[in-house]
Parts: sequence; structure tokens; C-alpha cells
Amino acid sequence: MPGDDARVRGHLSDCAPCAAEARRLRETVRLLDEPAPGGTGRGAGRKANTGLARGRLMAAARAARPGQVPPAAHAAPYAGAVACLDALLRELDQAPARWGTPVVHDWDVQGTVAHLVAADEVLAERLGLAPVTEAGTGLGPLPGARPEGGFGADAGTDPGALSAGRTAGAGAPWELRWAARTQEVVAYEHTRPPAETREAWRTQAHGLLALPEAGDEQLAAMATTLMGLRLPVADHYVIRAFETWVHTRDIGRALGRTVPPPLPVHLQRFLGLAVRILDLALGPEAQPVLLSVEGEAGGDWVLGSDAEPIAAELVLEATDFLLLIGGRQDPEEIARGQAGDAAASQRLLETATSLAWL
Repeated sequence: MPGDDARVRGHLSDCAPCAAEARRLRETVRLLDEPAPGGTGRGAGRKANTGLARGRLMAAARAARPGQVPPAAHAAPYAGAVACLDALLRELDQAPARWGTPVVHDWDVQGTVAHLVAADEVLAERLGLAPVTEAGTGLGPLPGARPEGGFGADAGTDPGALSAGRTAGAGAPWELRWAARTQEVVAYEHTRPPAETREAWRTQAHGLLALPEAGDEQLAAMATTLMGLRLPVADHYVIRAFETWVHTRDIGRALGRTVPPPLPVHLQRFLGLAVRILDLALGPEAQPVLLSVEGEAGGDWVLGSDAEPIAAELVLEATDFLLLIGGRQDPEEIARGQAGDAAASQRLLETATSLAWL
């Protein structure tokens, strides 16, 4: 209405809360108008810039919101893992050359962070977040993929799988599409300064933590199929936390830094989900094994058939068990207590190792 502009300006000069809100709104407009970094690659343009700005906007809004609700229990492990990796990467501000330190597979630090961008992207896109990278053509995991059992399958370093994923396109199995997408993102991020890769990862991670599904247990109870697994969204947040922790540990070891273990309550989330998926992978016909995981976050579970007496008992330390699931330990390397049928215990250990896709 005519004259409203003058009245609003007059009110803002006398009202501190409204003036603060106006400043936040101006920052929102600035973020929406801000161009994307590295906007010269394939797919650059207005659409890509808008998506990147949206991710930044969500992170900024989350940080600025008064009385912000912390993430719910299912998303808290992801928040903790993101904070830990972010702190580790900040150390590289003083030693930028170390972004090229070899870490795992054929990835350096930047490539490992880029891999996490691609890995988190699957859940982010399913929940409606815009992409944070302009890499490639988006050969993401097949939305309707049949559950394969386990945390996933390791197609990430198989050149044949990468080639098949690119040529098969939308009809390819999710493992091949996922391998191709990972390679696309890692290759693209290596064309950019490491700081931009880190910012893309942070933007997407904070976007995931800003979503309603991160703070609402009921919303997170909705099931969806991602990377071959049909699970509640809450469990997909736990998987993202688990992978972020494993790769943070990889980067820390490569840089000679000690990465603290997750909080016991977060380890409990990891263990609970890992045991459930391992039980599915073993199947109902497997000889039952009593798995005892030691430590503050541990517990006892019977895996396998519930129609037979327990054939074996296996005692593992919590971190060893999770690193076995994450592909960072071999069964022969971990300390364990064992009794009963050795073959039944060995099958459990080998099945746990087969679940790794990290």
C-alpha cells in the first residue's frame, strides 16, 4: 500500500526485534541471489545456482533460527559425525597441500570428502534437497531398487562396474549406478579448489540436519528404499552417520590425527542397526549365534534361526565389530572370544565383512 514503506522504516528504527528480523530476511535474499562457486562446469547456470543457494539458505536459516530444536535421537549421530569431520577438515586451512594426502581406495582427502557428497546426496535428494554439486548427469541409485540385504555392496572400485553403470543408465542395478555417480562426483570435485568441495559437503550435511525429518521421529518413521535397502528414514540417517564416522576415521589416520570414537549412545544406534541388517543377511536358516558386543554401548543378540538351539557364542568389542561391518577390519585381525561351532561363528564374521560398501 502507498506509504507502507515509510511506516515500516519508521517502525524498524524504533523496534530492535523487528529490525533484527529484517536483517535476517535481507541475508535470505542475498543467499538466494548469490552465484554458485565454480559455476563453469557442465550443468552450470541459473538452475544449478538456485539449488546451491537453496542449500546455503537452509544452513543459514538453521543457524539463525532462535530456540532451534536439536536433532532427534536418530539424527544426533549424524550431527556428531558431521561436527567431527568438519573440525578435522578445518585443520587443513593451515596446510592446504594435505588435501592431496592418500586416504582410502584411490581417493585423497578431497576425493574422500567428495565421495561423502555423493553418498549423502542419495538421502538428500529423496527428502527434497537440491543438489550441491554440478557433477555429471546424476546417475544416482535406482529409487525402486530391490533390497539386497546388508548395508550395501562394494561396487565403488570395480572399473567394470563403473563402465556398466554409465552405459546401462537408468535401468542399471543400483550398485552400478551408485558406483558411476561416485566416480562422477569425485572426478568433478577434483576440478575445484578443496575449500569448495568442503563447502558443498557442509551445505548438504547441514541441509539434511535442517530438514523436519531430522527433528521429528514420526516423519522419520516413513520407509524408503535407498542404496538397495528399504528402511525408515531414521535408519538412513544412522547409515549416513556411520559412513561419515568411518571416513572421518580414514582421513584422521591418513593425516596422523586421532579421531575420537562416537558417543556411546551413538554407537548404540550403529550397533542396533548393524545387527538387524546382519541378521537379515544371514537369513532365517542360518545356525543361531549368540553375539555379545562388549563395552558401554554393547549388548547381546541371537542371530540366525530362532527354531534351533544356539550353535555358537561370539564376543567382540564394539568398535571392532563396526569396523568389520565398515570394511576396515578382517575377521582374522580382530580379537574375539569364541565357543561352540566354529563354522557358525566364521559364517557370521564373513557375512558381516561382505556388507561393507565403504
